[in-house]
Amino acid sequence: MSPRRRSRPTHTRRAVVTGLATGALALTGCLGDDDPDSPSAIDPEDITPVESEYDLSVDHDDLESWERYDPDWTPPTASPLEADLETEVVIENLEIPWDLSFAPDGDLFLSERTGTILRYDSASLSDVARADVLDRADAIEPGSADGGWWAAGSEGGLLGIAVHPNYPDVPLVYAFYTYETDGEYYNRLVYYDVSADDPSETETAVIDGIEGSEIAHNGSRLAFGPENYLWVTTGDALYNDWEEDEDPISQDVRSLAGKVLRIEPDGSPAPGNPDLESEDGAGDPRIYSYGHRNPQGISWLPDGTPIITEHGPGARDEVMVLEPGDNHGWSTARDADTYPGTDFARPVVNIGPGASLAPSGCVFYTGDSVPEWRNRLLVGTLAGQRITVVTVYPADAEDDERPTADSGTRYDADWMHEEYHAVTHHAFEDELGRVRHVEQGPDGALYAITSNRDGRAGDGFPTDRDDVLVRITPAE
Repeated sequence: MSPRRRSRPTHTRRAVVTGLATGALALTGCLGDDDPDSPSAIDPEDITPVESEYDLSVDHDDLESWERYDPDWTPPTASPLEADLETEVVIENLEIPWDLSFAPDGDLFLSERTGTILRYDSASLSDVARADVLDRADAIEPGSADGGWWAAGSEGGLLGIAVHPNYPDVPLVYAFYTYETDGEYYNRLVYYDVSADDPSETETAVIDGIEGSEIAHNGSRLAFGPENYLWVTTGDALYNDWEEDEDPISQDVRSLAGKVLRIEPDGSPAPGNPDLESEDGAGDPRIYSYGHRNPQGISWLPDGTPIITEHGPGARDEVMVLEPGDNHGWSTARDADTYPGTDFARPVVNIGPGASLAPSGCVFYTGDSVPEWRNRLLVGTLAGQRITVVTVYPADAEDDERPTADSGTRYDADWMHEEYHAVTHHAFEDELGRVRHVEQGPDGALYAITSNRDGRAGDGFPTDRDDVLVRITPAE
């Protein structure tokens, strides 16, 4: 049965919210001058941890201590469309929400692309901090008939956020945003002390000078992973054909653009990252994988394997699993004609040419609130205006262990990933509009945010309530 949407009275952007689950810049070595053709290339020896009044260190426990760890997990075989689901609008009239992060105490932080970080607790909603984002990060009005690529600016602005694992003892919220200086665009990873009288004044740069773009391909999702390292996805900043005689920037392992980064909370490289080399010198040790175009979602399989979503060119959107040091091929390989014969890491899903999904934030769902979606990757899609449910399964699974593809699409071509195949289904199509991110709450509840006020939504969006945070639940 197809999911359906329920409306009920809810709270406005600056009103009480109930029912949710329980400074100075310290530059850390980008904007280097080692090579003018690689703006952010630096000597790895120049990467210094950021200084803080708090102890930023975290316990890197064994993977087995992760609360979602399940090495024996199995993919479901039934269709996720068997779920009869509805949505409850919790917050309305947000300004292009981009990411959300639950704190250990149950507080919820959200980023709005226009530059504001919001905090929700069990009774109230408030502005926390404001980032000085590039000018073209505006939101159109709720219910507006305006639209088009530039109606509300570019794809840059305030993007991913993540709460420090030791919050509230370490009351820091990390954020990633696009800014402009002297006509050039960059991305900056920072944190804010949200316990301060004016958290905006406490902005501290963890990584600065990552190549950015006024238009698109800035990434960036943030998340603390199973072992408490901070993961950062970055786009290629539209450097598709950087120089005719040079590799694209996503292939330059001295640049942080077009990469997945894995770092300590103080910005230093995580141990176990790959040792990457280029013809021009050592690669940046904060890089986990490279050759990415515009990854906007990251999560983990229950055995700890990282999995990401990535926007493709002319559709060709992908879901990828990551291994340290993997080169994912952009901008050389992106389809059945260009991956074969290369050593590039292969995608688990590549939707091929045609209609784009524009996959964004994702979560590998392990909760019990929506049992039919348990052990599946849930992906917010923008152009697709839906939630895409991805069932990942072993490539060598027996026929009776393979998930059904009824009303869905199977991805098991011989040029794709050797170990993982997948089936995709679509839910809530054109019911929520552009879905920016899907997240699991600490109690196993499921939430989604929309991106309808960016001027690119269709089919009746934005509504007078957009943008919204919704809770997804079984239908009553």
